[in-house]
Amino acid sequence: MKFFLDHDVPDHIFAFLIQRGHAVIRLRDVLPVDTTDEDVFAFAQRERAIMVSCNRNHFLALASSNHPNHGLIVLVRRKNRHQESARFLRLLTRAGDVGLTGNINFA
Repeated sequence: MKFFLDHDVPDHIFAFLIQRGHAVIRLRDVLPVDTTDEDVFAFAQRERAIMVSCNRNHFLALASSNHPNHGLIVLVRRKNRHQESARFLRLLTRAGDVGLTGNINFA
């Protein structure tokens, strides 16, 4: 799968996805950090990547109003990196490609 990580997604999630063989694009590697959320979401869609962000409210609105889209994962921050990675892995395992693509999910 291909993921696009917003600037607020921790580096350990980037490493976690890379280790599992996924294609990952980080916002900070391709766009200025102050790019508007609308432009960030549009970039992810052009790249056919599942958007991952901790910015729940704005990206939920964008994903809801831009159907179809390639998918959104809202990362809920946890007490530690292990819990965040475990939730992300559980989502990837349970949802798979079909459950993530084009849908809104929470990890």
